[in-house]
Amino acid sequence: MEGSWVYSRWDYEEFEEWKEVGSDEGGWSVTHSFISRDWESDETVAFLFGDMGTSTPYSTFYRTQDESKSTMNWILRNIKAIGDKPTFISHIGDISYARGYSWLWDTFFTQIEPVASQVPYHVCIGNHEYNWPSQPWRPDWAQSIYGTDGGGECGVPYSLRFNMPGDSSFSTGTQAPATRNLYYSFDAGVVHFTYMSTETNFLPGSDQYNFIKSDLEAVDRKKTPFVIVQGHRPMYTTSNEVRDAPLRMRMLEHLEPLFVENKVTLALWGHVHRYERFCPMKNFTCAATDGKDTESLPVHAVIGMAGQDWQPIWEPRPDHANDPIYPQPDRSLYRTGQFGYTRLVATREKLILAFVGNHDGEVHDTVEILATGQVLNGGGSSRKEVTESTLSWFVKGGSILVLGAFLGYVIGFVSHARKESIFKRSWTAVKTEDG
Repeated sequence: MEGSWVYSRWDYEEFEEWKEVGSDEGGWSVTHSFISRDWESDETVAFLFGDMGTSTPYSTFYRTQDESKSTMNWILRNIKAIGDKPTFISHIGDISYARGYSWLWDTFFTQIEPVASQVPYHVCIGNHEYNWPSQPWRPDWAQSIYGTDGGGECGVPYSLRFNMPGDSSFSTGTQAPATRNLYYSFDAGVVHFTYMSTETNFLPGSDQYNFIKSDLEAVDRKKTPFVIVQGHRPMYTTSNEVRDAPLRMRMLEHLEPLFVENKVTLALWGHVHRYERFCPMKNFTCAATDGKDTESLPVHAVIGMAGQDWQPIWEPRPDHANDPIYPQPDRSLYRTGQFGYTRLVATREKLILAFVGNHDGEVHDTVEILATGQVLNGGGSSRKEVTESTLSWFVKGGSILVLGAFLGYVIGFVSHARKESIFKRSWTAVKTEDG
């Protein structure tokens, strides 16, 4: 369990040892204040999300993620509000969506600099940092899963631009340096965090599987009563991610037993560009709420809603052809198409994970878990709160707009023009490409 840092504040001038970035005559770069993690604290605060990307201040031939700016701005406000309290960022895969265009990596780091210059910025690898036909681990069942999403980067920029705890590495299958920052762990206050790679071998017998198993078994629950595992591709989702089904099946077969046996508190995933939280469960079955089920089961949440919008909504499936969206099963307690991020606050007694929407900065979903493993809200087999998908809101919104256009036609050109202006300002298109 590597990477535990003692709380400290550091004032530093960026690259002050490099004369090229400043001089007495021309001026020096900005001085930043950085707060590291505090492994001795009785409280843990973190901001977690996946699939953010970046936005450019100009038009470009390459698609970027405008909503990523809102995510960073809201988190920056949070960091300023908590002052000197230690916190950190967790970005679980699909980092910049550069896919071979190095200037987008530069744009991404410029965008996150106000945050990453103040608090630790942790990452794990996603398909858009790594996947390429030459990757060395590409079993027969994964031929349709591991495609060309990495744009030929093969994990090289990800490995060289970030430096995470541990020494995990895996060959790129090319002459390039091995891919790093694949799996690692650390303690932050009262929580033990384990990061894994869903893009490289995690099956029994692999180095990564052995690491995850030994890491979870070695957690001192008196020191860190909560355990959170994070990776990119989800073990559970109600999005129609048919292509990843073989991978999820193997995650359920080989990794879920480790999570259950070692009483993992939360399992957080990205890849699906939506927020969705499930009941505490194993093998698609929610824990009982009648007191008969004494087993502490992990709560899974998909948190890939930080910026990218390439994602089918919960669309109809062959066995629900007449439904406007795929029905929300009981195990899915909350799902939404809104962009945002999650905020984690944990003490020795209780952990709270909250989903905050970018559109209003308000908390829209919360789950509270005691150190004993008991889920205070959001548990059981019945949903307490259900949000409609973005598609259903668009259908309703479209109806309202049609009515507004009709009234505008009747009232006159001025009213109609005003409604058209409102429409243009408020509409956000949701793409249907797979991400």
